[in-house]
Amino acid sequence: MSVIAPSNRTPASFGRVAVLYGGRSAERAVSLNSGAAVLRGLLSAGVDAFGIDLYGEQADELPIQQLQAQSFDRVFIALHGPEGEDGTVQGALQMLAKPYTGSEVMASALGMDKVRCKQLWASLDLPTPGYQLLTENTEWEALAGMLPVMVKPDHEGSSIGITRADTAEQLAAAYQKASQLDRCVFAERLIEGAEYTVSIIDGQALPVIRLETPHQFYDYEAKYHADDTHYHFDTGLDAAQDAEIRRLSEQAFAAVGCRGWGRVDLMQDRQGQFWLLEVNTVPGMTDHSLVPMAARQAGLSFEQLVVKILETAS
Repeated sequence: MSVIAPSNRTPASFGRVAVLYGGRSAERAVSLNSGAAVLRGLLSAGVDAFGIDLYGEQADELPIQQLQAQSFDRVFIALHGPEGEDGTVQGALQMLAKPYTGSEVMASALGMDKVRCKQLWASLDLPTPGYQLLTENTEWEALAGMLPVMVKPDHEGSSIGITRADTAEQLAAAYQKASQLDRCVFAERLIEGAEYTVSIIDGQALPVIRLETPHQFYDYEAKYHADDTHYHFDTGLDAAQDAEIRRLSEQAFAAVGCRGWGRVDLMQDRQGQFWLLEVNTVPGMTDHSLVPMAARQAGLSFEQLVVKILETAS
């Protein structure tokens, strides 16, 4: 089992820490919960931390104006979705010369852009399911041979806007749903099998989690509200498979240029092949979230986890 050593830095050595949360993406509610949990954890650990609700507390100010109005030494980013997880706020913080948690601009943008992330992985022969970009002019019947698929908005997280399609009619309807959220929509070949997630801190994979839900897939409801979602550290993988999924996740994370912390989501098909779905550069930190579960299994309390992540800020 993976064991992660807690940070040995003193709380005072981090200076004044701003926790960024909120934003105006479809994941705002999740971000508010993540940010509140991170802030409580840092304060409990003795860190001088405070929260900034972007677009919330000062809705008439731009994020960079909100940041410039505050005094802080480093930032813990708990923003999810566009403008918070896509490199936008990361770029603003770099302009302000403030250290921050998580990936830099390029890796954040790639992680948020599922299609280009898949293209990068495929170019490196890392396994990721095939896909087809969709538009309002797509001939749905012509894609019948690709079905079943998962239809996804390219730049959303938390499974928002994702729909399974088994027929051409469902494919067209799924596109209409996703296109309300994103100008770029794609259909991804459905992988039938077990779903896994691997959290990574400072380049090291934490214990693998197998996800089990009675829902059609691990959707927004299953992630944040359902009580019938199960998280298994008894993954059913043998030692070689466990080593393989960890290695693949670390490779995928590094290939995108990610740093600090994050999470890689994968499927294993009926033949035992692992497939990369996406990388999350600012994963959720709520009471239903996966990174805190994996960290706890690796020996870190929530307070130790947030301090460990803060230690990686640069």
